[in-house]
Amino acid sequence: EVQLVESGGGLVQAGGSLRLSCAASGFTFDDYAIGWFRQAPGKEREGVSCISVSDGLTYYADSVKGRFTISSDNAKNTVSLQMNNLRLEDTAVYYCAADNTIIWSSIRNPNAYDYWGQGTQVSVSS
Repeated sequence: EVQLVESGGGLVQAGGSLRLSCAASGFTFDDYAIGWFRQAPGKEREGVSCISVSDGLTYYADSVKGRFTISSDNAKNTVSLQMNNLRLEDTAVYYCAADNTIIWSSIRNPNAYDYWGQGTQVSVSS
């Protein structure tokens, strides 16, 4: 059974940092793309950052470039998202997702992912 479990969310002041982790199990980690998505109230789910585990290719949304860093620990089947210089607009529920059939042009499309975690809340205060 595929499982994705997010952790690391919380409340932080603007300018602060958080590190999210996604622990994966039930599938061959190296074969998958792992994405971080977020959804704020009243907004659509959007791709934040994604990584192709096998070759390390990464994607970042323009809004997080230079502030967020995605990484994978293949030995631990974990993908992390280091978020620095957080802004009020980063407040959302953050989800990790996985799929092994994605083409790179669809990497930021949430509809392209079959497996999802339960989400973790990130709240940034002024």
